Amino acid sequence: MPYTVGAADLLGFAAATAETHGVPSGDARLFADTLVTAELWGHPSHGMLRLPWYLDRLASGATAAVADPLVVTDNGAVLVADGRDGLGQVLTDRAVSWGVERARRHGISAVAVRNSGHFGTAAYFTRRAAEEGCVALLATNASPAMAPWGGREKRIGTNPWSIAAPGGRYGTVVMDIANTAVARGKIYHARERGEPIPEGWAADAEGVPTTDPQRAIEGLILPMAGHKGYAISFMFDVLAGVLTGSAFGTGVVGPYQATGRSGVGHLLICVDISSMADPAEFERRMEALVEETRSTPAAPGTAEIFVPGEPEIRTAERLRTEGITLADDTWAALARIAEATSIPLPAPVTPQESPA
Repeated sequence: MPYTVGAADLLGFAAATAETHGVPSGDARLFADTLVTAELWGHPSHGMLRLPWYLDRLASGATAAVADPLVVTDNGAVLVADGRDGLGQVLTDRAVSWGVERARRHGISAVAVRNSGHFGTAAYFTRRAAEEGCVALLATNASPAMAPWGGREKRIGTNPWSIAAPGGRYGTVVMDIANTAVARGKIYHARERGEPIPEGWAADAEGVPTTDPQRAIEGLILPMAGHKGYAISFMFDVLAGVLTGSAFGTGVVGPYQATGRSGVGHLLICVDISSMADPAEFERRMEALVEETRSTPAAPGTAEIFVPGEPEIRTAERLRTEGITLADDTWAALARIAEATSIPLPAPVTPQESPA
């Protein structure tokens, strides 16, 4: 039976369990908010199913509970920091603060973070930069998931990236994608729900297409757009891994493993809008682009045209009222965490209740 929980209760639980692993309260709340926000956006693949993975890495010492990044170089517009194995969410939040501040001073900034952990949903961070008056691009690398084009052994990560910009009265316009046919977390989510995955998402360890999520996890995730997805992913490993001085290729360890130095790298580029255009005029132009796009005649079977990032906001508005429904396996994992940490599970809501 699926369990539906209020967003605020779920956030409190995740934050409290992180604190029992030594994460400072403010960092724990940020970390928890990234997971709950992913759930609210309709992306459970990056939500609570990942909580046990992150906690296991904290427990093993693979992730440092207290993020204490070391600035390696600071040339004003360009900053390189060593994350020293801290939580990726906390390190990336600090990178946004650095990036926005430097973009305001120099017009554009680049912040590189090496030796970080997985940061979850990239749009969480680019949205924040956009809300502070920047157009932001965030790239990261990940543990191997796909084979190079024509290969049958995984060597390349999904290497997600996000771009966000203020959209005037339409809020933030944001793109957040992996370079595979699907984010790896969606395959884990299908396994948690006991459901097959669609054709075209993955292949097994022998390179044979599969709809079995377990065989897909053991095998290969297929690139988006054929060879183009592979090439984009390779180049983002250049930016996020090689250029930042972090791990790359097969040297990156994912959050799915409880041990092993992650070595994830991130590269954040922020452009201060006011250094390039009048912010009010920029917003008017963005609104015009959004309106032109949304007014496109819809194809048969399509009720409405959306711009990037809009579906997530619509979903969040609904789920803040309805609550977040968790898969049975996810709830069972949270129950095990509750028992191990002595943090009470959040109470499921009934249909008559309106969770905060």
